[in-house]
Amino acid sequence: MKRSIYILAISFLAAATLKAQDDVYPAKPYKGKLFITGGTVHVGNGQVIEGGSVEVDNGKIIRVGTGLTPAGDAKVVDAKGKQVYPGLILPVTDLGLKEIGSGVRGSNDFQEISDIDPSIRSIVAYNTDSKIINTLKANGVLLAGVTPEGGTISGSSTVVQLDAWNWEDAAYKMDNAIHITLPSFITRPRRFGGGGGRFGARAPSDPVKEAPAKVDEIRTFFREARAYQAESAHKETNLKFEAVKGLFTKQQRLFVHGDQLKQMLIAVDMAKEFGFDVTIVGGSECWLIADLLKQNNISVVLQQTNSLPTTEDDDYDQPFRVPAILQKAGVLFCINDGHEETRYRNLMFNAGVAAAHGLTKEQALQAITLNSAKILGVDDRTGSLEAGKDANVVISNGDILDMRSSIIEHAFIQGREVSLENKQTQLYHRYMTKYGL
Repeated sequence: MKRSIYILAISFLAAATLKAQDDVYPAKPYKGKLFITGGTVHVGNGQVIEGGSVEVDNGKIIRVGTGLTPAGDAKVVDAKGKQVYPGLILPVTDLGLKEIGSGVRGSNDFQEISDIDPSIRSIVAYNTDSKIINTLKANGVLLAGVTPEGGTISGSSTVVQLDAWNWEDAAYKMDNAIHITLPSFITRPRRFGGGGGRFGARAPSDPVKEAPAKVDEIRTFFREARAYQAESAHKETNLKFEAVKGLFTKQQRLFVHGDQLKQMLIAVDMAKEFGFDVTIVGGSECWLIADLLKQNNISVVLQQTNSLPTTEDDDYDQPFRVPAILQKAGVLFCINDGHEETRYRNLMFNAGVAAAHGLTKEQALQAITLNSAKILGVDDRTGSLEAGKDANVVISNGDILDMRSSIIEHAFIQGREVSLENKQTQLYHRYMTKYGL
């Protein structure tokens, strides 16, 4: 009897859960012509076309310009009076790996316990059913670089598109980068929650002694991996060395996480010694060596533009001006939203802050579209509205960089119009209905 009651209760809970699930599903493939007409088209490479149109065929952009005439059987989206943008890209994130930051371990799979394990692949843990993903699409973010954390060499990240049934469907560019986190060389406590990036992490007990030893360990690993790659045949397969093979063949980039000047100088040395394509993630002090980064072709992912200064001696608006300094120096950079509290939805507004402090609006847009695509290695497929690229397109009723006017009305991923519904909009409609508003 007790067992029957137990089974009945479980069945009831399962049915209730199924009924309560969100009814937001990935869009079906759209085969045929699509015309987005009459809008202000922000190409993403600095070009703006007033009254422009975007012609799409089977998910690929065919033409962008003025005077384009829709075919008789084409799907037409009227964008007159609206702004047309490339889909925004969140370059470094634990999206789909972390659902509830603390308290519910079962919803998190972003960090391994090992210290050096480049064979970890974040993509296999990516949860396409995350409730956060749909809130990003509603804000114009259509692609993301899903990144592992923890240890010194954390593993590989993968670029995903945000409208998929499973991680295999979501994968846009598999294992595009290997991520390492350099140790802190100084003890600098977080002030008022500011500083950006991973500066607030607990420093070693004696960073002057411990950090150099850790850097030597990283260098030794890559030297051994280089020797392993040079062998014509291997008696035994080393999975860790195999995982970083793409760094030596230029098929992967090395993303070096660090904010301190000394960390970035070490990243420059590693680029020289091993010939890696290096990107600095965080880089709150990168403005001090912008010319050096340019000389060594090192790109930067700025973790948080809208942030407090790193040190007490910095100007209050120093973080806001870093993008303009990098732009002037010719450094390839993109802007990220690393704030877990906002769930990454302020990406475009971080770019808006940069536009108010030295960048033009088109340069700021490029920092969250084409520049991100270049750093992630997907600029041949996305990042701008150009012929031959995937139709990853966002239509806004206002300036997408301005939180006062940005209202996303349509979003397309590879030509498919994706739903902008999410848990928050569903709750809005629920309680508007409840109270008759």
